[in-house]
Amino acid sequence: MSYDKTLNLPKTNFSMKANLTQKEPGWLEFWEKEDIYHKMLAINEGSKSFILHDGPPYANGDIHLGHALNKILKDTIVRYKSMSGYYSPYVPGWDCHGLPTEQEVAKRLKIDRKTVSITEWRQKCRQTAWLYINRQREQFKRLGVLGEWDNPYITLDNAYEATQINVFAEMYFEGYLYRDFKTVLWCTHCETSLADAEIEYEAKYSHSIYVKFPLVGEPGTFFLIWTTTPWTLPGNRAIAVHPEGKYVIAEFGSEKIILLAERLSDIQNQTGLKNGLISKTVLGKELAGLRYYHPLLGTSQKTLIEDWVSLEEGTGIVHIAPGHGEIDHLTGKKHGLDLHSPVDERGVLTGDAGQFAGLSYKDAEKEILQYLTNQNLLFWSGKLQHSYPHCWRCHKPVIYRAALQWFVDVEKYRTRALESIDEVKWLPEGTVNRIKSMIESRPDWCLSRQRTWGVPIPVFYCKNCQEVVLNKEIIQHLTTLFLQYSSDIWFENDEKQLLPPDTRCFNCQSDIFEKEKDIMDVWFDSGISHYAVLEKRKELGWPADLYLEGSDQHRGWFQTSLLTSVPLKHSAPYRIVFTSGWIVDEKGRTMHKSLGNVISPLEVINKHGADVLRLTLTGSDFSRDVSVSKDILEQFSNIYRKIRNTLRFMLGNLQDYKETEEVAYADLGELNQWILHRLNNLVSDVSEAMDEYKFYRFHHLLHDFCEKDLSAFYLDVLKDRLYVLQPTHPRRKSAQTTLYYILSTITSMISPILPFTSEEVFAELKQISNYLPITVHLTGFPTRKEGYFRPDLEEKYSKVLYFREEVNQELEKSRRNNLIGSSLEAKVTIYADKKSISFLEQIGIKELEDIFIVSKLDLQVNDNPLENIHISHYEGQKCERCWKWSVSVGKNGEHPTICSRCVQEVSGLKA
Repeated sequence: MSYDKTLNLPKTNFSMKANLTQKEPGWLEFWEKEDIYHKMLAINEGSKSFILHDGPPYANGDIHLGHALNKILKDTIVRYKSMSGYYSPYVPGWDCHGLPTEQEVAKRLKIDRKTVSITEWRQKCRQTAWLYINRQREQFKRLGVLGEWDNPYITLDNAYEATQINVFAEMYFEGYLYRDFKTVLWCTHCETSLADAEIEYEAKYSHSIYVKFPLVGEPGTFFLIWTTTPWTLPGNRAIAVHPEGKYVIAEFGSEKIILLAERLSDIQNQTGLKNGLISKTVLGKELAGLRYYHPLLGTSQKTLIEDWVSLEEGTGIVHIAPGHGEIDHLTGKKHGLDLHSPVDERGVLTGDAGQFAGLSYKDAEKEILQYLTNQNLLFWSGKLQHSYPHCWRCHKPVIYRAALQWFVDVEKYRTRALESIDEVKWLPEGTVNRIKSMIESRPDWCLSRQRTWGVPIPVFYCKNCQEVVLNKEIIQHLTTLFLQYSSDIWFENDEKQLLPPDTRCFNCQSDIFEKEKDIMDVWFDSGISHYAVLEKRKELGWPADLYLEGSDQHRGWFQTSLLTSVPLKHSAPYRIVFTSGWIVDEKGRTMHKSLGNVISPLEVINKHGADVLRLTLTGSDFSRDVSVSKDILEQFSNIYRKIRNTLRFMLGNLQDYKETEEVAYADLGELNQWILHRLNNLVSDVSEAMDEYKFYRFHHLLHDFCEKDLSAFYLDVLKDRLYVLQPTHPRRKSAQTTLYYILSTITSMISPILPFTSEEVFAELKQISNYLPITVHLTGFPTRKEGYFRPDLEEKYSKVLYFREEVNQELEKSRRNNLIGSSLEAKVTIYADKKSISFLEQIGIKELEDIFIVSKLDLQVNDNPLENIHISHYEGQKCERCWKWSVSVGKNGEHPTICSRCVQEVSGLKA
């Protein structure tokens, strides 16, 4: 006779094979159809809010793993906060203007912006931005991210642009914006100025040259300067020395070279030129006013005294080109030098560069070096590898170039900005030092860009007197136009159509104006999102509780949000700022096509499912770089399978359980009460980890509980009572009651990280209880139950587990010695002192046999304080039904192959 049908074997619709790629889209449809996101908001309406403000990605391509990490982290936090009772809306955003979109248009449509009208170019950019907004929206949703996908914030939206020009105007009215001719970082490829946030530093080889500047009236005597940018020499307008520096006149053959005494030895070693005989030593201040001939143009120019001149590099004599460097420009202003830059927006030298006019600055370098060589003015030439600024979009080297630009006067409120930083919680803790050092040292923010796809600087100039024309009436008028027509109207209409009727110059009363041609830095677009989104949307609020972005945003969005907030709000727009790391491969390298290590999140989803990707990306300490590779994804796929199998085991053993059969806590028995105590500790620890954004710790805690407490012990012990006892047996129902609570708790607990899988489990749990909500995301995040806190059981079961470990070691030895096969073949005799035996007897022989998973346990008092465990093969036969060995097998004629316990259980089933 087969007894399989008399056993309560696990049975569930929750499959062992996840098939996430097929199942997850169904849950997305369910969430959308049932409007789960808004149900999550509704259940917490009126409660304390938690606002995570989304840093907008560029709408210029498909999402990459960095996007996936960012959005999954945010979604995990928002889900957790919502389930913890917070009103936590999530409004995703997109950054649509600027070079990222323009470059995508040029690449995708293969058109040059200079060959089409501004209106057509902007139309192509707008269409491209919307194309990628819609693509990325679906890709983010496929990750399982919930939010206001039908009502996101978009920087090209009319209302957003209208807010932006109002913020600009307010900052201007308050005196935080100014227009000036200054040296700025300039990309000659993109033909625009750049802000610090748009600069990336890369290794570059540059010319390193020492040039002789002839001293006027002293034939054969030269000032020696060092430069790594020979193309800036046409822009030279002075040289500078340190007033307290000791300078020497060193004789090299028939030539006399003036340079810093401290640098002579190093320069001789570098150039290989020896025998520099010192004929005279002077202080730098004694050189003030001496004139020299420009090595390229032949003009006579003067020597300046400046404290900032370095005594540790170069020659101690600095070539000043006011149009090509920040310090040079300030020095030029101070001394009344010509500030002009003889290089145009394309990087081509202008007529002021003399014979080098018409050459690109790169080509000019070769010609300049050749000219200096021919004129015997090149002292030495070599190459230098150094970190050099490059454009963030085209990745080409940038230059410094003087131009008329709009700036944010950061210096005016730098102190308050630094104070505001101290009022914010920065995570990880050390990141506050990074943002502070950046704000302490950053120059004024260059706000204008020489492009057309963006929000225009809403300023007019009087053509008669060049006065800036802007007031509140003009801004209100422009706001109305922008709300109706978008910023396109600025480029399509003339000044008369853009200005209120009868507008006149405030200075000279002229009515002829010219509108500003430049647009605002795209970082200003995203930087004012706290005004355009947090303040404007009723479901949100200012300031945000949390900004969470990558470490590059210390130079970007974190900083520009602060710099637009402090002038008008006098505080930061965020309470907490969390900086995440980068996505890297298993070797710690950033992902690049050239390295062949790029992994697409869309490919991962198609192979493993979104939940495996979410598990992988939240499984590391994301305050540091997060490693992802095919091997790492496989590792987390295996971890996911273990979690799934644990959930499946519990579901399978609840097939015949209903919540109405719940056994009271007091009647559960100590083993079940102990596991609930352990679960209670898990809930506390996980909540703490989630509150601290330490999701990796949540992973470790859950893994330890599932592996050590459940799989390796509790669930293993439970199998006998779950499978063998009658369906309604009190011990079985106690186990099922406990399993149901564990499963429902873990299902809710994992839902912020594994939303699809938790929803799949929850669908099965709804078959057990009629009182569950429509979705797991409305259940609430598990909270600690004080009634389940049992430190007495913690202490008791730590001793039980000690004995179990000792028994297991002896069982393993017996297996190796071929005394037993399965542990159920064993009889275990424990010899111990009276106190230990009394403790074990209190647990109960039958309970301990289940805990040790053996067929027979015997306890013997031993005066020796050291425990001794003896293993023997138990007499009798193996029960065909429960697999335990028993002397009662064969004693019942009707059921000769099963033990007396199983005879009783089977008879009960028949009755």
